[in-house]
Amino acid sequence: MSNPEIVNSIKTGNYNTNYHDLGEGEVILFIHGSGPGVSAYANWRLTMPELAKDFRVIAPDMAGFGYTDRVDGTNYNMDVWVKQSIDLMDALDIKTFSLVGNSFGGALALALAIKYPERLNKIVLMGAMGIDFELTAGLDQAWGYTPSIENMKSLLDTFAYSRVLVTDELAKMRYEASIRSGFQESFSSMFPYPRQSSVSAMASNEEDIKKINKDVLIIHGRDDKVIPFENSIRLHSLITSSQLHSFGECGHWSQIEHKDRFNKLLVDFFTE
Repeated sequence: MSNPEIVNSIKTGNYNTNYHDLGEGEVILFIHGSGPGVSAYANWRLTMPELAKDFRVIAPDMAGFGYTDRVDGTNYNMDVWVKQSIDLMDALDIKTFSLVGNSFGGALALALAIKYPERLNKIVLMGAMGIDFELTAGLDQAWGYTPSIENMKSLLDTFAYSRVLVTDELAKMRYEASIRSGFQESFSSMFPYPRQSSVSAMASNEEDIKKINKDVLIIHGRDDKVIPFENSIRLHSLITSSQLHSFGECGHWSQIEHKDRFNKLLVDFFTE
């Protein structure tokens, strides 16, 4: 049985990036979050098929995550991820694209919008990092994860508002991904203790965020224990051409916990 997480591979810089490429039309780049065992597929498996009905969906495993090559000695940081994103688009000969960024991916989306505004169309930020905030217990738990099925189940309970959608099957998939060779080494090196410094390292300058002149849709679960809902309120106040949508009874995974509404929001936003 083939692994649905491994699909296409293309050279980005001096390593190969694993990525999904579905559908046709205007391009949307989907960037996953930074939880243990994450991959583009794990993050966007319920979103990609729906959006691919109307758009071309590109969803890579970012460096240090999933099934993208891990290069020895890499210092994983925002510059590395920004370069990988642009290298990927260049390798696919895609000049302009829209962005959907989840959590860590939201921070990366903001960094891309600031550095490469001419490449971007519209932006969706979901439970986004990218501004400075006080490290939450939930984010500390995620970044400080050590592999065990019990720790993964506990973490998924923190991520989601309701355990109904966060099944043992999902916990098993994420746990098994987190014990793959090389994953825990790269993951633990990204967010060293004290982890507040990693929050700050991913934050863009607020004056630069204010200059973003793209249409931006901000989505956040009201009951998010990982990234504070206040982050999105702050981003909404900073970005002039933004709209904010919040789901009640929703934690950090809007795209899973409210998948149909989430997908419809994105389709409506990108087809306006």
